[in-house]
Amino acid sequence: MIFLQISTQQKIYIGTGTYPYMVKVISLSDEAYVKLKEIKRNLSFSELVINLVSEKNKRNLRDFSGILSWEEGEKFKNEITKNRKIQKIEGVKF
Repeated sequence: MIFLQISTQQKIYIGTGTYPYMVKVISLSDEAYVKLKEIKRNLSFSELVINLVSEKNKRNLRDFSGILSWEEGEKFKNEITKNRKIQKIEGVKF
């Protein structure tokens, strides 16, 4: 920050800064902010978001194989189909 005082009544503040990347503003609910703040430790929020969405945190679809019985899977599929039909009637697009 550079401070120039031209006269006793006129002050000029000039701020300069460079960023290695573009800064974006995002909105979070208070609950989401608190939860992120709790887990961020000494990371910046940008570093935390990058870590959370990185490839190492993605799970393979095969990891979920076998967690539902055949009957549970059929019931789940039928509920999805029913809800999609209701939403289609209401004009929701997939």
